[in-house]
Amino acid sequence: MAKRDLPLAIRDYLASRTASDLGPAGADDITRLIAASRSTINRHLAKMTASGEIVRAGAGRGTTYRLPMPSPSAAATMTTRPWSVDATTLRAQLDAPLGSRLPVSYQRHFVDRYVPNQSSLLPHQLADNLHTKGRVKGQQPAGTYARKVREQLLIDLSWYSSRLEGNRISLLDTRELFIRGRSANDDLDATMLLNHKDTIEFIVDAAPEYGITIAVVRNVQSLLMQGLLENPRSLGAIRKTVVNITGSVYVPTQVPSLLEEMLEQIVSKARQINNPLEAAFFLWVNIAYLQPFEDGNKRTSRLCANLPLMLANCAPLSFLDVDANDYAVAMLGVYERLDVTLAIELFDWTYRRAIDKYRAIINAMGAPDPDRARFREHLGEAIRQVVGSRSPLSQAVAAQSLNEIDEHLFRLMLVQELQHLEPWNCARYRLPIGKTEEWIRDERPM
Repeated sequence: MAKRDLPLAIRDYLASRTASDLGPAGADDITRLIAASRSTINRHLAKMTASGEIVRAGAGRGTTYRLPMPSPSAAATMTTRPWSVDATTLRAQLDAPLGSRLPVSYQRHFVDRYVPNQSSLLPHQLADNLHTKGRVKGQQPAGTYARKVREQLLIDLSWYSSRLEGNRISLLDTRELFIRGRSANDDLDATMLLNHKDTIEFIVDAAPEYGITIAVVRNVQSLLMQGLLENPRSLGAIRKTVVNITGSVYVPTQVPSLLEEMLEQIVSKARQINNPLEAAFFLWVNIAYLQPFEDGNKRTSRLCANLPLMLANCAPLSFLDVDANDYAVAMLGVYERLDVTLAIELFDWTYRRAIDKYRAIINAMGAPDPDRARFREHLGEAIRQVVGSRSPLSQAVAAQSLNEIDEHLFRLMLVQELQHLEPWNCARYRLPIGKTEEWIRDERPM
């Protein structure tokens, strides 16, 4: 992790503890969470305390750190970002009592009138600017960016998306949950997070192979909601039931044939959009507005927004630091007024944060090893054979059909990767955590 990203990681951790009522954290807790030396953590803690970013209490081994508490007046109006005059005006209108707001139904012209690469929900200059800032330079296979930051993305997108649904598990506990994996004692919050993790792993692999398709979108909803719906037949299925939007006068359409038609049109048009940021925004807003599934529509919209970004090797969208109230009112603007003003500003703000965070992570990795890039697929296949199928190392190497010189280099690289394989980094090889843990417990047989 780059040094300039450590303060953000520290703030994220302290914020998660505050949100979960866990109280202040000691330097030991922070060091365990963040991959940096204790001296580096102490240095950042000292700087952040001096600047007022965090508050220190106690002394010696009892020293703890927390975020500063806002004053009561500030807490009442605090949001994730400053809003424009137009956005502030819209927020005030949407804050009006429900009884004073006119009920509205789904308006299909919001999609019907949209012409890919002629129409635009994002301002053209903003979409172009975000694309320029967020993309990987040079030509690389689709999905390269997402695979590079996969481990951090699994945590970020899972936790921030789940938090927007009211999930109460802390960021630190999410990390521990992902290392442990599923268990018979998982509650709804744990299941929601683990479902997010499974879904993100799916789209990292599926986006480059299948692109933006109805099947991918419906599988995203199915994975997100497994174990959370009363009727398993509703997983991935176009809904035939009524849904209501709490706190809104918006009434989604209840006609299954229209839901199916509009979802197909949304996906088809998103696939045609040249600018991946416009495509991401289009998917995010329209899937949530349509509400095509029995449940999990907003979750599905957030993860599907990443499909065009992954295809174009842009920084992923993980909704970093988005406040639940800000998110809800941005959606209300779309639902009740077809006004994307708040959604645009929220999207712009959080995506710029994502660009900075994931660029720092990639910079911290250093220059890519050309041999490692050349053998990437071979390494993944061989590691799955050794760990998942318990094949002997020699057999896994021979199965790659490399020439004699490459085979020697590949064997050395494979042994090194296997020696450093852990339950918390096995997802990059599409290995189940449980299988990896069993292999490690058996003393890494090769």
